[in-house]
Amino acid sequence: MTRTLPRTDVAIVGGGPAGALAAFTLARRGARVTLFDHSHPREKPCGGGVTGRALELVADAIDGTALPAVEVHTASFDHPRTKPATVDLDAPGTSQQSALLVVDRRSFDGALLDAARNAGVEHRAERVRGLDLTPGGVVVHTASGTHAAAWVIGADGANSLVRRRVARPFSRGQLSIAAGYFAEGATSRQIDVQFVPDPAGYLWSFPRRDHLAIGICAQADATSATILRAIVSRWVERSGATATRLVPYGWPIPSLRARDFAAESPSGARWLLAGDAAGLVDPITREGIYFALRSGQHAADALGGDDAARAYDLRLRSEIYPELMRAARLKEGFFRGTFTHLLVDALRHSARVRDVMADLVAGRQPYATLKRRLIATLEVRLAWRLLLLELGSWNRGRDECHGAS
Repeated sequence: MTRTLPRTDVAIVGGGPAGALAAFTLARRGARVTLFDHSHPREKPCGGGVTGRALELVADAIDGTALPAVEVHTASFDHPRTKPATVDLDAPGTSQQSALLVVDRRSFDGALLDAARNAGVEHRAERVRGLDLTPGGVVVHTASGTHAAAWVIGADGANSLVRRRVARPFSRGQLSIAAGYFAEGATSRQIDVQFVPDPAGYLWSFPRRDHLAIGICAQADATSATILRAIVSRWVERSGATATRLVPYGWPIPSLRARDFAAESPSGARWLLAGDAAGLVDPITREGIYFALRSGQHAADALGGDDAARAYDLRLRSEIYPELMRAARLKEGFFRGTFTHLLVDALRHSARVRDVMADLVAGRQPYATLKRRLIATLEVRLAWRLLLLELGSWNRGRDECHGAS
């Protein structure tokens, strides 16, 4: 027999960065918050790079610089058709001198979750089995009973149960697969990236304290985790990494097209979606930590005012969607053709292009001004290629609109 527990103001499903920061912020403002998550904190297959702008968002909750992390000051970029280039991430020409922190996600997510609990959030380490929307709120179902709340925030990842209940799940074409290995017993002080044309994407190696996170990401409808992991295995063999053990992983990551963002419904009567559950991931880099944190903040802010669903929708469309839509428009041609080849070549011999890349890695360079800044480097071929990508994406979008009319 199930039992109904006391009603809370906000139920949050998912204890990752989006859910934990939303919970912390709401509790600090006096809301009664129950957070449901049976698995966090846990290690994640992502690189784990936390940018300065992401650390600023969590400054009230945790001291991000005190977390167990590796400070990374250089990144190597490679392409099969040219020699690799090394980028100084805090060179004098970048917009801000600071290294990228690569954190263990177990430590980062755990610190945020602890901050939420210390702020008064009730953490129930249970799997949510169902969700009902009612005229006056929501009812969350777990093995221990039913839990009533006025609002629910779905921050439960790409396979979000909340999203499946209140909206449409992501299609395979709206997802990427991240697959690879945690290389235990090996580490580094540098990020390594290699662009690959088939499947179109890039390989990465990010250093953690006691292992490397090595992987590749590509569209889910173009490949499989098995194929991707085989590519990573060959890359690991060529690199000569002296790992004591390779622990395989695979994970879906939202990777939306521009038209997908335009059609998204991130909120409705009594519900909001945040982080991966809302598809808030850069379609090119697949970086989602900053956008998860930002959406968690926006969700908490919206619930503190009138017409929360509309306020949250407007905030995403004005502050987050434009950047992700620009990336989505560039993505189709970014990894194909000659752009990445030209990019690595330019990185090798142009300090100004290296400064641009350092700011991109650090999250300081928006896509909106990328073309203008590349033109200013006088790397004409690279800037011209980016312009062609933008024109191609504009024409594809126009054709899609005409086809739908």
